[in-house]
Amino acid sequence: MENDVAQDAIVYVIDDDESARQSLEFLLDVVGIRVRSFSSADAFVKSAPPLAGACIVTDVRMPGMSGIELAARMSEGDAGPPVVVITGHADVPLAIQAMKAGAADFIEKPFDDEAILSAIRTALARRSEEEEGQSQRREVVARIETLSRREREVVDGLVEGKANKVIAIDLNISPRTVEVYRANAMMKMQAKTLSDLVRMMTIATII
Repeated sequence: MENDVAQDAIVYVIDDDESARQSLEFLLDVVGIRVRSFSSADAFVKSAPPLAGACIVTDVRMPGMSGIELAARMSEGDAGPPVVVITGHADVPLAIQAMKAGAADFIEKPFDDEAILSAIRTALARRSEEEEGQSQRREVVARIETLSRREREVVDGLVEGKANKVIAIDLNISPRTVEVYRANAMMKMQAKTLSDLVRMMTIATII
């Protein structure tokens, strides 16, 4: 089985069942995914391991903090890691509750190797895409902050689909001046075309 996840990815396995932990650790190690395990959610939280590039695989029922409570806690922050919940047949309603609490997926026991690996890889890929999107948004916002007030007004008009002449009337300036502000804004935003500019401004407004 080929490892197709990022090299810095790590999976935290949380389960009070030692044999289940060791089995999943072995599987992930075999396919080349870094793994670290904990016997409880409380131990995981207390350890405070780095969460960048991480995915959590947790059982639902454990002494102390449950898998549902952990999923809810991880989803509180903007950069919380994806949580895959492992559940027994009788715990499916709890697993669904965990999904509502922010879990990325749930796998019902007994599961085969490919099922859990697929869930983990999907969660890690989604996390990677989200991190890339957040990074891109921060970069665009930083560029927007370099615009002068008048440049931003011109950009806002362009994004609304207004022609230079209309923007000129709205701002009580000449069309030639609008063109100058537009050129300056395009340069600061590193936008080659108007569509580039519109895409960037759209990215910046996504929360």
